[in-house]
Amino acid sequence: MHVVIRVDASTIIGSGHVMRCLTFAERLRDERQAEVMFISRNLPGNMIALVRARGFEVARLPRVEPDPALTGYAAWLTVSQEQDARDTMAVLSGLASPVDWLVVDSYALDERWEKLLRPQVGHIFVVDDLANRKHDCEVLLDQNFHLSKENRYAGLVPQACRLLVGPRYALLREEFYTARRQLRERKGERRQILIFYGGSDRTDETSKAIRTLLMLQPQLATDFRAIVVVGKSNVRREAVRQLCDRATWLEYHCQVDNMAELMATSDLMLSAGGTTTWERCYLGLPALVTAVADNQLPGCIECAEAGVQTYLGRTSEVTEETLLEAIGQLTSEQLQAQSAAGFRLMAGNTYTVAPYMPFMEDGSEAK
Repeated sequence: MHVVIRVDASTIIGSGHVMRCLTFAERLRDERQAEVMFISRNLPGNMIALVRARGFEVARLPRVEPDPALTGYAAWLTVSQEQDARDTMAVLSGLASPVDWLVVDSYALDERWEKLLRPQVGHIFVVDDLANRKHDCEVLLDQNFHLSKENRYAGLVPQACRLLVGPRYALLREEFYTARRQLRERKGERRQILIFYGGSDRTDETSKAIRTLLMLQPQLATDFRAIVVVGKSNVRREAVRQLCDRATWLEYHCQVDNMAELMATSDLMLSAGGTTTWERCYLGLPALVTAVADNQLPGCIECAEAGVQTYLGRTSEVTEETLLEAIGQLTSEQLQAQSAAGFRLMAGNTYTVAPYMPFMEDGSEAK
C-alpha cells in the first residue's frame, strides 16, 4: 500500500496537524507495512526535519513569497490551491509506484484541490474538524468532540464518503496507550501541574501560567512541582526558561518525547485546546483551557459542557488573575469528575489502524 500525506506546519499553523499525521503514518507503516511519504511546503518553522527523523521521506515544496491576496486559512498555504495542486502533482508524477491513498490535512484545501489531484491517486482521505467547506474524498476523519455530530458534514462530502467523527477516532501515539495501562488512580490532588500551550505558543500563555503559579507559591504544598513544556518553534523559549529559574519547583522542558508520561504523573494541566485535548482526556487529566485560535473555540466550549475541562476563554480574556481564581476554585471533587468525564469521552479509542481505513489488507473495500 502506497500512502502520501500532504500536510504543512509553521509557526502560524502550529504542530498539531503534522503530529497527528505522523501518528497515522507510523501506524500504517507498523500495522499495514505501508509505504508512506509526506509532501510539505518549506514554510517558516516547518517540521520537515522531525518527519524525516521519524524515518519518512518528505518531498519539499518550494518556499515562495506569500500571496497578499490570500486571507484567512487560505493564507496558510502561501499560494493558491491551484498552484499547490500543480506543485503536488509534479511530485506525484515522479513517483515510481501508484498512490493508493492521498491523505490531506490542511484547513486551506478543499474539493477544488482534491478534484485536481483525483486522477493521480486511488483514494482520498481528508483530516478536518472545521466542517466549513466541501471535500471530494472517500473518507473524512474529524476526531473532535461535537455535541451534535449527526449532520455535521451534510452536503459537504460525497454521499458515499465514510465519516469517522469523534474522539474514539483520535490519533494518539502508542505511548498514551502504554501510559493508560500503568495509570495511577486519580484522587483530585494538585501536587503536580503540567503547563503546555502548544509547540509555538504565539501569545505566550506559558509565561502567563508560570507567573500565576509564582503568585500562588505561598499556598503550594512543600512537594509541589510544575512541569513546563515548550516546543522548539516557541520563539520565547529562552525567556520561559529564565522564568522557570525563579523557583526550584518549576521544571523546564523543550520539545519532549515523553508527553504521555508527563500527563500521567500530573494532576492538572494548564493548556490550549486542540489535539492535546484527546491525549489528556485519554489519561483522565483535568485541565484549565484557553482557546489560542479561533478554530479551537467550538471544541473548548463543547468539551467544557461535556465536563472534561474548565474553559477560561480566549487568550485576550485570560489573565494571571483569571488563572489564579480558576485554580483556587477547583475542588478535589471537580478534578475527579473531569477525570471520569475524560475517560468516558475516549471510550472505544484503541491503538489500531483498522477504524480509519475502509479497505482490507489486499486493498479491497471493507464491507
